[in-house]
Amino acid sequence: MGLVFRVLSRLPLAFLHVLGAALGWIVYLASPTYRRRFQANVAQAGIAWHDARPAIAAAGRMTAELPWLWVGTKRQPLGDKLRWDGGELIAEAMAQKRGLVMLTPHMGCFEICAQAIAERFTSAEAPITVLYRPARQASLRDVMAGSRERPGLATAPASLAGVRQMIRALRKGEVIGLLPDQVPPDGLGVWAPFFGKPAYTMTLAARLVQQTGAALLLIWGERLPGGEGFVVHVLPAPEIAKEASAEDAAATINTAMESLIRRAPGQYLWGYHRYKEPRGLDIGAAPDNPAP
Repeated sequence: MGLVFRVLSRLPLAFLHVLGAALGWIVYLASPTYRRRFQANVAQAGIAWHDARPAIAAAGRMTAELPWLWVGTKRQPLGDKLRWDGGELIAEAMAQKRGLVMLTPHMGCFEICAQAIAERFTSAEAPITVLYRPARQASLRDVMAGSRERPGLATAPASLAGVRQMIRALRKGEVIGLLPDQVPPDGLGVWAPFFGKPAYTMTLAARLVQQTGAALLLIWGERLPGGEGFVVHVLPAPEIAKEASAEDAAATINTAMESLIRRAPGQYLWGYHRYKEPRGLDIGAAPDNPAP
């Protein structure tokens, strides 16, 4: 797998995106389950089909660009392939030295966000720490681990040890990154509305802010057409009160993710199984009428 990624990483980003768009449509047409989930999630969100339809190809582009992101960018920096919108918000938050939590949904090129922050804002001594789940395939797991070994970027496993690592980073005034629309493992979540439907939502993001007093910002990586590169958008986040309940805090974060997704529904992963119930967990069924 490593050899394949090294070969593909030398191809132009525009070519990889063309291949990826074809892959996205092949998967959509070949998998009735994926297609039904994609369509159901779009309908649940109230997004017009013509606005969400580009996300079919975007999902394939996300996969096809990984060799370029994981391997190619280790040979040379992002350079003119990267633009910033709102980067000054990160600089202002870091200057406060109280830690910074960055949240992004499964939208656009979320892999680019941590890399971009590592190149511009952090260092080997004070990196951005991102939470991740190792790939199931051993060969891909090795490639993933190697790709994220770079100055200014550290990883934390989705485990208790990883949570402790992120708390330490925040208390040192560093930056961490999370995908809060990821269904949490091991029962570490609560039911909260997401586009009007109960979704099992992680409590970790809010707890980290509440326990450490860290700043909170939203971020997402827009994928530009024609392989031109990416724009990393940084936006203010809603305030999460220290005394807010887990349910209220999760609902606040879900609403913030919805606001980002509505900005570019053609780049969201609508096929992601956001409303699934984690297996084997005594967490209770989704409520019929979640709190707004």
